[in-house]
Amino acid sequence: MTRRAENGGGPSSSEAEQGPPRDPEERARAVCLRLLTGTPRTRKQLADALRRREIPEEVADHVLSRFEDVGLIDDTAFADAWVESRHHSRGLARRALARELRTRGVESGVIERAVEQLDADQEEATARALVDRKLRATRGLDRDRRIRRLAGMLARKGYGEGLALRVVRRALEEEGEDAEFLEGYPPE
Repeated sequence: MTRRAENGGGPSSSEAEQGPPRDPEERARAVCLRLLTGTPRTRKQLADALRRREIPEEVADHVLSRFEDVGLIDDTAFADAWVESRHHSRGLARRALARELRTRGVESGVIERAVEQLDADQEEATARALVDRKLRATRGLDRDRRIRRLAGMLARKGYGEGLALRVVRRALEEEGEDAEFLEGYPPE
């Protein structure tokens, strides 16, 4: 008995894989669905993936528009979730979050609305928590080195210099360190 007969007369899976290529729209849908299965993606990320797979641009635009219409692609929801997740898990500031969203192809207006979710108090509290965790690891270092490490860590996470130094100064003062030389910088 042949494999075709065993499968009820249809092509075997290996024959189907070797068959003629599916039409571009079907391929585009399959690529998008596969990529969206693992994690949410922006329209630009999916468009880039389709371009790499040589899907014609008009077909890609049609498929991506249809996915947006049915809610499978939603850059606004993506940006909101990204800000919430990355701020809480990695402690990133608004500036770093905006930079990450820009690299993923999210529009500026959507980015602005998403990062506005974080208010200044929340951002400062997160910066303080980051400094508190790192503070223990810097004990025993000279004051200048501690300040550079703590402020540098906050800068890499997108916090502005003024906020970073203010948070570091308060943390060092609470620990009993003399942070008087930082008085007036940045101004409160």
